[in-house]
Amino acid sequence: MAKPPEGYHAVRSHIRRNPRTNGKKLSGWTIAALIAAVWLWSQLVGFGEARPAQTDTPQPSVSASAVR
Repeated sequence: MAKPPEGYHAVRSHIRRNPRTNGKKLSGWTIAALIAAVWLWSQLVGFGEARPAQTDTPQPSVSASAVR
């Protein structure tokens, strides 16, 4: 059998790519845990006032008479 190219190794009768040694990747569970942590933090602490600013509109203290 011929020597496999660089970055590959021979396994039985076929050639496989060598495993990558990149930095750690975030797994799906890690991403889900981060999203849950942010959601929980926002429920407990909050991101500040989420309500829109209310304008002070004068409200009549006495309604018009209901005489018909």
